[in-house]
Amino acid sequence: MIRYVLPVLLFASVLPAHAQAPAGEVPLIERAKIFGNPSKSGGKISPDGRWLSWIAPRDGVLNVWVAPASDPSQARPLTQEKLRPIRSSFWSPDSTTLLFIQDKGGDENFLLYGVNVASGKQIDYTPFEKTRVRVIQISSKVKDRILIGINNRDARWHDVYSLELASGKLTLVQRNDGYGGYVADELLNLRIASKARGDGGTAYYRVTDGKVEATPLADVGLEDAQTTAPLAFTADGKTLYWTDSRGRNTSALLAQDVASGKSTLVAQDARADISDALYDTRTGRVQAYAVEYLQQDYLPLGEDLKDDLAFLKKHTPGQFTVTSRTDADDKWLVAVDAVTAPVSSWLYERKGRKLTRLYVTRPELEGAPLMPMHAQEIKARDGLTLVSYLTLPQASKAGPGGMPSQPVPMVLLVHGGPWARDTYGYNGYHQWLANRGYAVLSVNFRGSTGFGKQFISAGDLQWGRKMHDDLLDAVQWAVQSGVTTADKVAIMGGSYGGYATLAGMAFTPTTFACGVDIVGPSNLFTLLQTIPPYWEAGKQRFYKRMGDPNTEEGKALLKERSPLNFAQNIQRPLLIGQGANDPRVNVAESDQIVAAMAAKNIPVTYVLFPDEGHGFARPVNNIAFNAVTENFLGKCLDGRAEPIGATLKASTAQVKHGAGYAPGLQEAMR
Repeated sequence: MIRYVLPVLLFASVLPAHAQAPAGEVPLIERAKIFGNPSKSGGKISPDGRWLSWIAPRDGVLNVWVAPASDPSQARPLTQEKLRPIRSSFWSPDSTTLLFIQDKGGDENFLLYGVNVASGKQIDYTPFEKTRVRVIQISSKVKDRILIGINNRDARWHDVYSLELASGKLTLVQRNDGYGGYVADELLNLRIASKARGDGGTAYYRVTDGKVEATPLADVGLEDAQTTAPLAFTADGKTLYWTDSRGRNTSALLAQDVASGKSTLVAQDARADISDALYDTRTGRVQAYAVEYLQQDYLPLGEDLKDDLAFLKKHTPGQFTVTSRTDADDKWLVAVDAVTAPVSSWLYERKGRKLTRLYVTRPELEGAPLMPMHAQEIKARDGLTLVSYLTLPQASKAGPGGMPSQPVPMVLLVHGGPWARDTYGYNGYHQWLANRGYAVLSVNFRGSTGFGKQFISAGDLQWGRKMHDDLLDAVQWAVQSGVTTADKVAIMGGSYGGYATLAGMAFTPTTFACGVDIVGPSNLFTLLQTIPPYWEAGKQRFYKRMGDPNTEEGKALLKERSPLNFAQNIQRPLLIGQGANDPRVNVAESDQIVAAMAAKNIPVTYVLFPDEGHGFARPVNNIAFNAVTENFLGKCLDGRAEPIGATLKASTAQVKHGAGYAPGLQEAMR
């Protein structure tokens, strides 16, 4: 839903970014090398195999680039964004056009654009105001058009349009008066429509010749709603794949015969949901699937990809992900994550099994003192297993199993969502904080996704209670395991992680030495009042899992779980970062808790970015906030910090309150 990221102690020791570290001390990695623009990212190969594309800086702003697959050195920029970075792109099915979405100032009103590779001409496909585009289907069989959803008629619902890519012509396919989404086949025919149920579940209906049938094809209750959904049709339209948890706990991969309705189990794993699949580029049949429990793993179905996956497991220097494939399926792009090295992108040619490294996302981090990540299974007080990830600084002198020989200060880094999960791999925040001298622990608390429906449902109505208890249990584990000491733990997170930070500071005011909240809601009632209109289909699910603001019982629960109502209990230093244009967590969520704390003379530092939304997309803003953060944490936990320097002035940061509570902030504002 909302994904995203004290006693006075001695000031942190501060080293200039390029200073030589004392003998035996790990060198300080510059913030900009971790949070600045990547050199290249988001690599894709065109369906016809002729082109490679990626996102890379142009005049300091991330733009779309293209290069011949035969000679990547001949890359050229296709777009010319001057302010807000383009963060992803994808190919048209005919390989003539690169498509991307872009919003304004973080408002998440994403519009669709395309750039012709040959001419460089850019088209604004959806020139509308207050509109958010969804891509519904891109087919390898229909090359000249795609299906998109547009909510410019009614902000709650996305009407379905056919978009002709060459001309930009939009043709209405389906007026939408209450359906949450659609699934189309490879001929771009709408086949399935989904509709929210009053109990928070979802009903799925067949669509025949543009008409939605009256009787549901499948009725899914709240318990299964986030772990059951149709995925894709085979090319002949005769088989529909589902991710499905009905009758089991974790989500399995099922194949349903469209004519008979009979479903066949394709794959399942008792530990985790089926997270991804690889489909035959010509037939659409599943060839392999991915499961992520502690780490992600691809498992082949049959012989099609068995040898390819075995080869990649053996010859790539880390965990790999297949990011794109040609229509002929002769070439793949593969992202490789070694954790202690920046992510790299590789071209895999299946004939002859040839691997060629194309680029490294952050070459400036090659050879940097990056630390390994250790997967941990932590037991909650009621027996639930919390899959967690621990990164330790060099000072902890950790052994091969990830257990330290001496405790160090720790940052509990809480993920957003909350219906999301932390994963294994290179993590810039883990590496940055570990380099500053902290252990970093990320916990998949109850309500996190990926571990089955029972784990999600265990978080129902538990914001600020059992979900928070899981975080407290993880901290206790870290203390008992010698990772840290009870007086040297900070809490930090974005979105739901920001809420967890506020909850930690207000509900358990002496547990954490300090907190960093990024775009976190402080009042659950006002949060639900201001959710974007295009989340209408999921509103009942929010109410069932969080608390219903339309009932007296729900109002009382939301009031009890809102940190704003307990702001007077906060005792330890708090830093808050917020985007002014955030459509998910309105700026009022931060404004109101800062005002409540200020009224009680409780120290809080508040940094607002007028050109950001739910998180900080512009690197200058992210670097600026993290500069404030590491100096704030340095004072709180006695860790290392790179000076704020000129980062604040290079950003749009507005320090709305409490500059004097964050070391170096007042000086940086001058």
